[in-house]
Amino acid sequence: MAMTIHCDIVSAEEEIFSGLIEMLVANGDLGELGVGYGHAPLLTSLVPGPVRIITQGGEEEIFYVSGGFLEVQPGVVSVLADTALRAHDMDEAAAEEARREAEHALANQSGEFDYGRASARLAEAAAQLATLRKMKNRAGRG
Repeated sequence: MAMTIHCDIVSAEEEIFSGLIEMLVANGDLGELGVGYGHAPLLTSLVPGPVRIITQGGEEEIFYVSGGFLEVQPGVVSVLADTALRAHDMDEAAAEEARREAEHALANQSGEFDYGRASARLAEAAAQLATLRKMKNRAGRG
């Protein structure tokens, strides 16, 4: 049996996951990182994208986070996200529409255009779509 660590994934709105995991993979500011039992203490910020966990039973679950922090302490790893969703709860059509709208806003800038806000919306929509693609690719492996 694999060694486990307790994991909590929470957003400003609710707790999304709490339980024992074998591994967590997330995207930090410096790239992708994996956390398992015995990992050194760590605090890093997260970029928008998927967070993948392998539960105690070996099942894989994928979540989307819009940013936040990952904290590793002895025996527990915490994902403190601005927004967190289970990947299977995400709406691909809505994410694709948000991406199109953000691209359109960037292409058609007007007088009081907020470039930072439009580019952030584009990055978030792209990260949501990448999370959905990752979930579909994993499911297709059978």
